[in-house]
Amino acid sequence: MEKRSQNNPLAEGEPLKNVLITGASTGLGLALAQRLLPRKDLRLILTAREASLARFQDVGLLETDRVHLRPLRVNTDCERRAVVEEIDKRWGGVDILINNAGVAYRAVMEHLKCEEIDRQMEINFSAPLQLIRLVLPTMREKKCGRIINVSSVGGMLAMPTMTPYSASKWALEGVSEALWYEMRPWNIQVSIVQPGFIHSDSFENTRMTEASDASFESAEDPYHPHYFYMERLIRKAMHLAWATPDSVAKKIERVMDSRRPALRVPATFDARVFGAMRKLLPGPLFHEILYRALPNISDWGGEYTSSYRSARPDASLESGTKVEHRGDKPQDAAEKAA
Repeated sequence: MEKRSQNNPLAEGEPLKNVLITGASTGLGLALAQRLLPRKDLRLILTAREASLARFQDVGLLETDRVHLRPLRVNTDCERRAVVEEIDKRWGGVDILINNAGVAYRAVMEHLKCEEIDRQMEINFSAPLQLIRLVLPTMREKKCGRIINVSSVGGMLAMPTMTPYSASKWALEGVSEALWYEMRPWNIQVSIVQPGFIHSDSFENTRMTEASDASFESAEDPYHPHYFYMERLIRKAMHLAWATPDSVAKKIERVMDSRRPALRVPATFDARVFGAMRKLLPGPLFHEILYRALPNISDWGGEYTSSYRSARPDASLESGTKVEHRGDKPQDAAEKAA
């Protein structure tokens, strides 16, 4: 794997590579921007919702001749076109596109309305595809380019209560694989980076649908154990995770610099483990193992058991009492996607 030293100057006459990163004002996107900042061979075009652009200044990330901050709601066509057209006209087109922006809804299938599914798919699936479509003409003309789509372990195996999120990531991975074949004749490399659990507070930003929010708040709702136990599991896994936004950003940088990057790149230890299990185990056994590993699965469905009631911090409260939790209502999700 060839990699240019971050502080080495460009060879004389060699143009900067234009890197477009979506969702760059927070989390993994911000960690990646900060990691790439010292490199003298890159021009960074960092995007975020206009309301989030101030976050760059908060962390000392300012515009220079090699760093450009632009507003972009990834699900807004005119903003997508404006950013890509500026890069085409001023700097000769996008050389590396990193589709990082996204949003995650927490809901079981029964708690999803059509508009909530559409919103999830629009931001995590349709928007990246439209950006790819816009950057491909100049990449094909130059016969080179990189497209890196940030997926998730949720695109490798589906998680209960994360139904729409898993659907959006599986769809993104399917398109990325087809694109890998389509673009190879033009030397355009396509990769999917798959992070698993990351030691961060990103789970606080997941969104609830109206029905999943009501289920989480009601101790008597049939799906309440699903949300209660899965939230507890995910919070614990993220708290104990070794991976950080910066360690995943380092993986993405390696993909950027690799001469022939892999199509799928597991970015955390758990992603590698799940990937190996999926390849090595028969399908029925793989799914049975994961099902039995779900937290307190015997309490899901049917009558609530004493073990479930004793596990709840509000077990003594009457039914219908609201449980404190984090997450925004669904109407906020599209506006808050970084």
